Amino acid sequence: MRKKRVYKKYYTADPVHGRVELGRFINYVMHDGKKSTAERVVYGALEKVKQATKEDPITVFEKAIENASPMLEVASRRVGGANYQVPREVRPERRFMLAVRWIIGAARSKKGKPMADKLAEELIAAAKNEGAAIKKKQDTHRMAEANRAFAHFAR
Repeated sequence: MRKKRVYKKYYTADPVHGRVELGRFINYVMHDGKKSTAERVVYGALEKVKQATKEDPITVFEKAIENASPMLEVASRRVGGANYQVPREVRPERRFMLAVRWIIGAARSKKGKPMADKLAEELIAAAKNEGAAIKKKQDTHRMAEANRAFAHFAR
């Protein structure tokens, strides 16, 4: 049986900066369909980034996403009764999604501050190649590197 065709999604840009990536980031931050709250959190975080770094917050945001994006990941593959962790290259679409997920997850895991502050801290840290999201990326790369011997099992 053939797989169902997956259609390309078209995303809307965010209303303030007109950036598609930022619009998607807002949607990932959103909880229970509360988009205005998510927008307030993200724009508040960008404002705090601007105050802390004295640079363009969109540049910092892009740098953070780029730094947190993994090049390799491992996929489980069953061969002859054994499961192997096979290293694979990450598609650009998934690369963005993982980076965003890790940055937001790292911000959410912190305690005792408003979400905008935590998100701003995490974006600044990721832009400097530090922080929990970058650690997650490095762990993923380390895992892929450790399992390089099974690369020949990749489809």
